[in-house]
Amino acid sequence: MKKILIALMALLITACGTTVERVATDETIDLSGAWNDTDSRLVAQEMIQDALARPWIGEFTGRKGQRPAVIVGTVRNLSHEHINVKTFVADMERELVNSGRVDFVASRDERGEIRDERIDMDLNASEATRKAAGQELGADFMLIGQINTIIDVDSNEQVRYYQVDLTMVSMADNRKVWLGQKKIKKFVKNAKIRY
Repeated sequence: MKKILIALMALLITACGTTVERVATDETIDLSGAWNDTDSRLVAQEMIQDALARPWIGEFTGRKGQRPAVIVGTVRNLSHEHINVKTFVADMERELVNSGRVDFVASRDERGEIRDERIDMDLNASEATRKAAGQELGADFMLIGQINTIIDVDSNEQVRYYQVDLTMVSMADNRKVWLGQKKIKKFVKNAKIRY
């Protein structure tokens, strides 16, 4: 009897175990209806493609005879939920760099690390390989923005509305040269997240 009870408990424990299935990273999986990796990737792709198709880039290239240098500034999460803005910014940076249409300037944190390395080089690297300070590329434009949400809840149903607003601003004169907006609306049944 004791052996049967142990066997049943072992069977019960394995039946309740965690299972993991690997899926493609570009596969859309919505579990909760909250902002997810697919939203981040698709919004970044669509908004950066729109930004690069607008007149500001051609006007700058025509005036200066070179590609504009762009930096991504602060993208604020003003939504009701935790959104890892760093992955969204990384998605936008990748789209900008890979477009070949702009030069891309390292972020404030990245520049600090690079400057520290340059100081170390001054002391330790050979003259032939040392990189001089004061040769950094300044940004011509900064991309800033915010993510907002509106959540409408009734019983166990929700409508989750996301609005991402991005602005490309000229560093020379603070002109807004591009305004982008992307909206996502999700209807969630049997919602577990409450607001």
